Amino acid sequence: MRGALLAAVSLTALAAAGPAGATTLNLLIWEAYIDEQILADFTAETGIEVRQTFYDSGDARDEILADPNSNVDAVVTNENGAKLYGNRGIIMALDAANVPALKDYAESWTKRCGGYGVPYLWGTMGILYRSDKVTTAPASWADLMKPAESLRGHIAMYDDHAEAFVAPLVLLGKSVNANDNESLKAAYALMKAQAPYVLTYDYVITSVQSPDKGPNIYMALGYSGDQYTLNDKVNAPGLWRYVVPREGTLSWLDCITVSERSGNKELALKLVDYISNAKNGARNALKLNMPTASTAALALLPPDVQSNPEIYAAPEILAKSQLQEELTVESVQARRRIISSLAQRSDAR
Repeated sequence: MRGALLAAVSLTALAAAGPAGATTLNLLIWEAYIDEQILADFTAETGIEVRQTFYDSGDARDEILADPNSNVDAVVTNENGAKLYGNRGIIMALDAANVPALKDYAESWTKRCGGYGVPYLWGTMGILYRSDKVTTAPASWADLMKPAESLRGHIAMYDDHAEAFVAPLVLLGKSVNANDNESLKAAYALMKAQAPYVLTYDYVITSVQSPDKGPNIYMALGYSGDQYTLNDKVNAPGLWRYVVPREGTLSWLDCITVSERSGNKELALKLVDYISNAKNGARNALKLNMPTASTAALALLPPDVQSNPEIYAAPEILAKSQLQEELTVESVQARRRIISSLAQRSDAR
């Protein structure tokens, strides 16, 4: 499913639901991005049902958030989105007064959400690969952007104006936040040359579930932790693996927050606090095999999890990682044109 199509479907579903009742909250989130039992327990304890709406790209999420008719109560967004939509008055300012769990998060994490969210999960971007098809682990972004002939038609990229450019820009030695035309043109040249090797520009978690595409994806751009979700989707533990290329990468942070348009702000704040407290933060991290930003939740995790480099990136990897910054309007438009043209050509093949 294309990101734009998913956004349209999600908007229709949210709008059709009408204003959420006192016992229902709408959570906008990535697929398979929360321990379902946490939401079930929240419902059991409070009587409040949580309805999830999934997006499969940041652009799809942003389209939903920007629509005044979408009925979102709580949302998981990236750190840039939290600041952007907070400054626009679309999501709420959060602090320890309205979300007590925030006291468990270091300022170095909370400031990245700009005062408009609770740090949710964090990680890196890298290369996902099927270990039965790619027997030598990728080590460079060149393995994805200038792939071997055996990977022709077997790569999944990503239709998103920010993350889609991480691989080519880092490989070129540029900032992932590059706004200048020279850098974007150079990135486009790499992406265009790679295009014949790309099977799909749909997010790999979405595309791996397609009967015709899924079995033919051998390598993909993705996030740390995606390998566990992929293995669960294909019911093959250990099949998919993840690596951060030697050139460096993006270090990302997602934030969970509350929509200013919600008709149930107090209940949505209660949900965000429940998900973010130490006990549930630890449960979520364990279930998803992803790192928590909560100091209190981290302390509840087993030592072998805290020291697992597949979950908590090694210091030398983080030292070479870049953080997301807000892009110029012109850069966003140019990036969207580029990735849209590549995805449309792929769909036409």
